[in-house]
Order: sequence, then structure tokens, then C-alpha cells
Amino acid sequence: MMGTQAAPEQLFYDFCLEDHVPDDHLLRRIDRFLDLSDVRQKLKPFYCSIGRPSIDPELMIRMLIIGYCLAIRSERRLCEEVHLNLAYRWFCRLGLDGQVPDHSTFSRNRHGRFRQSNILRHLFEMVVRRCMAEGLVGGEGFAVDASLIEADANKQRSVPGQEWSVADIPANACQAVKDYLATLDDAAFGAASDVVPKFISSSDPAAQWTGALRGPAFFAYANNYLIDTANAVILDVEASRAVRRAEVGAARAMLDRVADRFGVKPARLAGDSAYGAAPMLAWLVNEKQIAPHIPVLD
Repeated sequence: MMGTQAAPEQLFYDFCLEDHVPDDHLLRRIDRFLDLSDVRQKLKPFYCSIGRPSIDPELMIRMLIIGYCLAIRSERRLCEEVHLNLAYRWFCRLGLDGQVPDHSTFSRNRHGRFRQSNILRHLFEMVVRRCMAEGLVGGEGFAVDASLIEADANKQRSVPGQEWSVADIPANACQAVKDYLATLDDAAFGAASDVVPKFISSSDPAAQWTGALRGPAFFAYANNYLIDTANAVILDVEASRAVRRAEVGAARAMLDRVADRFGVKPARLAGDSAYGAAPMLAWLVNEKQIAPHIPVLD
């Protein structure tokens, strides 16, 4: 006999989120090791002492962790998923009736207090230290590489490199342009190369016009990683322009920062031929006493 769905007769239900998250769920395994107890103290100087209470910064950090671990790249979609998914609500300590923040909250905080406090770098290094404490970092062999990240810059609104000048930038320029102006002397951005690119984006001049993927050229950044080869733990990350000299400069910066922050210096470094120029190899061998496992760049 065909069954039919009966209308529920109960008015109140006894429901516990904890009971509905499987023991082997990824977020439950992450939660066992996640300690965000110092987040509020770290961000306290960047909040006003009066006014309405803000959204809990730990909630936003937990939501961002969900987005990273579950490959949810859109913050708008992330808010929708946290609203609907019981495991996400449990991980964020929201319960069944907790209010999920609007997606615009992330953008405001990312460009405001998160950037000013460098909280995301603090959280990243906290995870690295935990990996070291658990014996996951060997500290003997490192690898370095860069990945291209497509920039949100339109080719149709760019100008030829020879026609672009810093003097032409208006005072009310967008945040991306202001960030570029603040890093004109940085080895990873303005001073990365004296070669004038074919096109420059007026709205994001730090983005590099590149055809490195051997396909149609596009505006991009490079995301540089320094990885411990024992268990593929990322020890450091550095953004740069998508040019070879900037990637080499980022590699140097990451090696120095890991040595300064964690007291770790590898015995050897692996990389591709982009890092095989004579100055880089000499710096590794003579100054850092690190054996390069890198093809020599012709």
C-alpha cells in the first residue's frame, strides 16, 4: 500500500545539533584543534568602545574557515550555506535560531579591521605553530612555487603601458590603486620589474598582464607558497605581481620570515627554473647555507 506523508502533530521538538553532526565530519575533526580564544583580544583595539555590539569576530573567522575548507568561494553563497547546513551552524556555534551575518559584513571587515590588525596572518601562523607542535613539520626540506590568480580587472578598461603614469591617478582612486601606490617600492610589486607591461589596468595597476599559461593573456597576481616537504604543510604565503623577479623576491621574503617567526631554516630548497638565476642560487648557498635543488636558468 502506498504511504502518505502525515502532517506533524507535535508543536515542540527536542532537537540537539550536536547529535546530528557525524563523528567523522571534516568540521568536527577541525574543531578539535581550533583555538580562537585570542581573536577577540587581538581585534579589541580595532573596535569602538561605544555603540551597538558588533557581529562576533570569531563567528566570521569560523565561517571563513568553512569557506576555505569546503571550497565555497562566494561569501554570498557561504552565508546561504551556513544558514541551511546543520553542521555549519554547529561549527559556528549558531544553534538553530542564530542569525547569519550578511555577506557584505565580510567585505567591510576584510578591507577594514581584518587588514589593519593583520588577523588573518596571525591565524595562519597559529595553525603553522600547531602543526609544528604536532610534529608535522620536518624543517629539513622546503619547496617553493607560485600559482597565478586571475585579477578582477577588465582588459577593455586597460591602457597601453606606455600611456599610463602615476601622475594621472586621481585623488579619489579606488582601494586597489591606493594599495599599489603604497607598495611602489616593494620588491614584490612596484619595484619587481622595470619592464613596462603591454597593458596596465587603470583600476588595479598592480595586476600583471601575463600569458604565462600559454593561452589568452589576462591580468593576474602570483600567490607564492613555501611548503615543508615532510607532510606538505604550507609554512608561508606571499602575494606578488606575476613576474619572475617578484616570485624570487617573495621566496626570499618567505624564507626570512619563517626563520624569524618560527626559528626554522631548511637544509635544502626545491623549486623550478624560475628560481634558478645566478643571484638567487648564490644567495641560497653563500648567505643562507641552503642547498638548492633548482634547475639553473639559462
